[in-house]
Amino acid sequence: MDNVTHGLAGLLVADAAVHWLERRGVTVAPRQRRTLSVLGVVAAEFPDSDLLYSGPLLDMGPLGYLLHHRGHTHTLVWAAVSALLLWLVARWYAGRDGALVPARLPRVLLLVALTGTWSHILLDWTNSYGVHPFWPLNGRWYYGDAVFIVEPWLWLVAIPPLYWNRPGAIGRSVLVFCFVAILAAVLLLGQVAAEVVAVLLVFAVLWPLVQWRLRAPTRTWSGMGTWALITVAFFAASRTAEASVREAVAASGVGSGGEAVVLDVVLTPGPGDWGCWSALVMSRSPDAYTVSSAFVAPFPTARSLARCTAGSRTGRVGGDVLSGLRAHRAPVFLPSAKVAWRSSWSTPLPSLAALARSRCEVDAALYFMRAPVWQSLDNGRLLLSDARFGVGGGGFSEIELPPAGACTLRAPWIPGWVPPRAELLR
Repeated sequence: MDNVTHGLAGLLVADAAVHWLERRGVTVAPRQRRTLSVLGVVAAEFPDSDLLYSGPLLDMGPLGYLLHHRGHTHTLVWAAVSALLLWLVARWYAGRDGALVPARLPRVLLLVALTGTWSHILLDWTNSYGVHPFWPLNGRWYYGDAVFIVEPWLWLVAIPPLYWNRPGAIGRSVLVFCFVAILAAVLLLGQVAAEVVAVLLVFAVLWPLVQWRLRAPTRTWSGMGTWALITVAFFAASRTAEASVREAVAASGVGSGGEAVVLDVVLTPGPGDWGCWSALVMSRSPDAYTVSSAFVAPFPTARSLARCTAGSRTGRVGGDVLSGLRAHRAPVFLPSAKVAWRSSWSTPLPSLAALARSRCEVDAALYFMRAPVWQSLDNGRLLLSDARFGVGGGGFSEIELPPAGACTLRAPWIPGWVPPRAELLR
């Protein structure tokens, strides 16, 4: 998720901690309230500290970012260790200069630190990028495929209760800026369908008024509860969309000598939109590995495919991510009332394994790439991409390799993740 969303989650956790203490008769001094707020935000952001080393510092080129962002710092073990360190600092600060520290506060600080770091991993799991939280016991990637990476509903739900619960002018000013920023993005960037924009704007007017009328604890709990309900709704829609895609593939019966087997389905919703989804399908037939892109309307009676395609023509959901591949072609699967296929790209089944054996950079990249595709460029070089993040646009998930030669991976510090497409490498 984006870092603003992580920070908002941390602030909600901190406010909930303050309400819990006050309900038990503990007077929370202004410094201790600030300590809880800062700790909540820092803990919720701290797993992204891997950005300090996952780039040029590792001398691995783009692979440094691919393999180490959302890496070790995004595991439950490392998150717990970092939470303990943050707790020690927060506990020291709360009692600095002889300030009286209530008996319950150290335990609450520890709970906020742990909840904050773990909330980061949970939120990152909700989208299609994924995390591997159970390393070193299990290096498998887990994907929620449910929430857009910058989800306007979460900003609009969280900011009003946080605003009304904050007396300070600086905190309120920052929250107002974020509220205006997400509304501007919804209105101006063209990523959100017009009918969804209308609903978001109505909510952006009514929700702050509702929060203003509530008591402080009720604001926080209603904000957290509504956040949870929105997330559950996205997950329910995602599972319906995935079922729709799998049904469409099964009905097509494509494959030489047998039907296509779906290996994985990557789903991305439109921002703020439960009804329109972008899908990537990795499938295998007896002779080919195929990646197919699609537009999915899991609830066609409420939002038809026609309305979805008309309302989302650009961005992560509206565009065809396979269009950057020269060899992309007409879809191999048949459309349905819920699924409109865009295009497909295929390669002989053993190609990926052979490429990984011949190029160490490809072998390393496959510890991250969930939807690997590739093509030869005019200069004879090879462009390897993860189709989740586009092809041919110079994005962070693309690796350009020379025609042949020795391994160019200078620092082969390859973490022990399970390759998402391991079934194609055997």
